[in-house]
Order: sequence, then C-alpha cells, then structure tokens
Amino acid sequence: MAAFGLYTHIQSNKRRSIALLIGLFGLVYVMVFAGALLAEAFTSHNYNGYYASPPLDYLIRAAAFDFVKAAPFATVGTVIWILIAYQFHQAMIDAVTGAREVSRAEEPRLYNLLENLCISRGITMPTLRIADDDGLNAFATGLNEKQYSITVTRGLIDSLNDQEVEAVLGHELTHIRNGDVRMLVIAVVIAGVISFFGEMIFRIVFQGGFSGGSRRSSSDSKGGGAGAAIIIAIALIALVWVLAIVIRFALSRQREYLADSGSVELTKNPDAMISALRKIEGRGEIPSANSAVMEMCIDNPREGFSNIFDTHPSVEARVEALVKFAGGHDPGPLALPVPDPSVDELRQAEASEPPPGGPWGDQTPQQAQARQGPWGPAPTPGAPEPGGPWGPKPN
Repeated sequence: MAAFGLYTHIQSNKRRSIALLIGLFGLVYVMVFAGALLAEAFTSHNYNGYYASPPLDYLIRAAAFDFVKAAPFATVGTVIWILIAYQFHQAMIDAVTGAREVSRAEEPRLYNLLENLCISRGITMPTLRIADDDGLNAFATGLNEKQYSITVTRGLIDSLNDQEVEAVLGHELTHIRNGDVRMLVIAVVIAGVISFFGEMIFRIVFQGGFSGGSRRSSSDSKGGGAGAAIIIAIALIALVWVLAIVIRFALSRQREYLADSGSVELTKNPDAMISALRKIEGRGEIPSANSAVMEMCIDNPREGFSNIFDTHPSVEARVEALVKFAGGHDPGPLALPVPDPSVDELRQAEASEPPPGGPWGDQTPQQAQARQGPWGPAPTPGAPEPGGPWGPKPN
C-alpha cells in the first residue's frame, strides 16, 4: 500500500520490518538444511550394498530427513538465544562501548533536555547513558519500556549546543516510539544466530569434516552426488549470509529518514537537526563498538568491503530530505568549535584548589581575622567585650 504522510510511513515501515524479520528467521532454517546437506555429503553411505557416494537426489532426501529432526532443536536454540539477548543485551552493549548510566545530578543539562522531550509527548523516560568516547554519536537500545535506554557519547555532548543535542535525543526517542529499536535488536540477534551456525558449519566441514569422510577414498568422496551437494550447501550458506546483511540493511536504512523527521516533529526545529547531522558527519566512529552497535547509531561512518551494504543513508541525503520536506536550511559541512584553552585551565585550577572551610571546618588565621559578624569583627580572646550596635554597654 502507498504511504502518505509521516504516520502512514511509520506504519508501512513497521509492516515491512515484521515481514523482513520473519524472512530473517526463515534463513535460520535454510542454514540448518545446508548444514544437513554438507553432513550427508561427507558421511559414508551404504548405497546399493556397498559404501559409495550416492546420487544427489538421495543426499537431498537424506538432508531433508535430517532437517526435519533438527528443526525443533534449531527453533529452541534460536528462541533461547533471543531470550538471553532480551535479558542481557544492554549489559553486553555497555561492556563493548564502556557506557554507564547517569542521573540528573551527574548530567543535569542532558537529563533535562531528554525529560522535557518526554514530558511534551507523554513518553516514558528512558534510561540515560554516557559513553566516554570522543566520537560524535548516539543510539537507543531496549526491547520494552522498562529496558529502553539512550546512550550519548561524551564527544557529542561537548561539541553540540543544546538545540542540536535536543534534536539528537529526539531522533533516538523517535526510534523508540516507532519500534525501530526493538526490531533492530531482534534482527541483530537473529543475524548473530545465522553467523554462529554458518561459522560452526564451516569449522566442522573444513577442520573436522574431511577426517570424518576419510573412511572412504578421496575419489569416492568426490564421486556421485557428494561434490554437487557440497557446492549447493556452500552456495546456500553464502546466500543466507548475503540475505541476512541485505535484510539488516533494509531494516536500518529507511528508519533513519523517519527518525530525522520524527525529531523535527518533536522539537519543531529542523535547522537544529540539520546542523547536528553536519557536525556528526564523518566524526561518529566509536572504535570499541562492533558493527552491530554501529548499526544502531545515529550515523555509521564505517565503509569498506565488509560494509558494502551501508546501514545508513548518507548525511547529504538526509539533510536534503530535511530541507525539502521540513523546510530546514543547510549550512553545508560544519567545523567543530575549537575548545577554549583558558576554560580548561580554569577548570584545572578550580579542581586543584582545596575546598574552603565551612562553618565547622578549619580556617586559616587570615580567614578568622577577616570574619565579620553583624556587629563588627569577631572578638579576640582576652580583649574587653565590644559594645553592641547602640554603643558601649553601660556599667
């Protein structure tokens, strides 16, 4: 169905995401069948009364039989994997990025900006986390309201003004409102299952499979349908791997446009979103984060053969969309403000100064001498009692 307007685009994106997740889950079973076919190809068969490599159709039927027996175990294993990720994915992400939860007392500026956005739309306040990294980036995680969390890097906090930080927080809140976070976390988990099964199959085949098949001669192992079965199985595994990347790519790319527009809807400030993207552009790398975490970020600057399917549209394309549909103004690439060294020196000086004495703390003689009460200086021990505010005390 055609989508018209922001909300119908969101609903269309959700339907498409659910369909893609179902397809991603189905790839797990294709991987299991490919593994069964490889196992049959490397196993000796008593065919026509002697051990030889049977034809391809026999191996496919045997692999299908193995698949039926293995499918329940694959389903249970995948569900257990998802449940583990459901419970511990935030702890694993924090371990990778070094992020920590912060309170209002620790980060009042950031906390107040996020709280104001949540109050304005009646959104449950997510947990706020900070990763002490110089890269300019942010991402949202969680699978339900109790788990939702927004992580912001220290570099982004220090480099963006309040309006730009608010726009970034609005972007991540939109991911939570649209269900993108839940979808992407599940997609990353299922893709992890596919990668795990694929790696396990290749290890079994290329490290232990040939020894298992050495019970028959090398000519037997390549004869019959075994060679064709191996080629088909490897092709299926490669296809599953590529399709898993494509599905994750499809889940990630469109959602960034919707999150940008959702941020503008929350903040009513398209220029802040544009300037935030321009400052983040090319500066979002988090060295400690793996590719799965970078897919959740507001910008993923990684490129190369391993990232041939970009998970994010370019900043240029996103800015162009905001200018066209939200009426924003593009200032072009922006340089980050140069930090003022005098401010850093002042902070270091303040940190090195000893704390002043309180009303019950220790004071220097100069401080004690300078203390003034409401009716004059503090009395000196042994000195005559001073007069009150209306003159000397009468005898």
